[in-house]
Amino acid sequence: MNEIIGIIIAAIISWFNFVLIDTWMGLPEMPGVKGADVLGRDIKKRGGDLAGGFFQGNIVCSPDASAGTLLAAIGCYSIGTPEGGFIAATLVYIGNRLCADPGYAGTTGALTITVIIVATSFIGITPAMFIVGMLLAIVTIQGIYHSGSSKLLGKIAQRMGRYTKLT
Repeated sequence: MNEIIGIIIAAIISWFNFVLIDTWMGLPEMPGVKGADVLGRDIKKRGGDLAGGFFQGNIVCSPDASAGTLLAAIGCYSIGTPEGGFIAATLVYIGNRLCADPGYAGTTGALTITVIIVATSFIGITPAMFIVGMLLAIVTIQGIYHSGSSKLLGKIAQRMGRYTKLT
């Protein structure tokens, strides 16, 4: 498969994988750790959405599905598929416990992307393409325009019934 097309497909798949899992696991509802509260409220002050800000803060402060997805892709690339993804999921699980994070979004993201990497390998999408794709996916949420991406995340949270009740 053409590398550029593979990276674009991997980025889209990775984006949906981590955004839907993190939303489903409740990242927009409340900050899981103190830093997520600070980041979420700061993003709201700058014109963003509070639920989307909590989502962004949670993925910065704890290994959630974005980290799990990226680490599983790196594990699959460096160790092999699916072993590398399973090792990454174990490490993310340990990281969640060290952060006192009550959820399992990172572990879930690592496991789901491992299955996705195995499935897409049959059409020529490699773990390396998922590494680059996941970096692009993270940049769209964390690196371009926080206020705008927090509003998109807030709308997704509303549709999934995971919008924050905090003010």
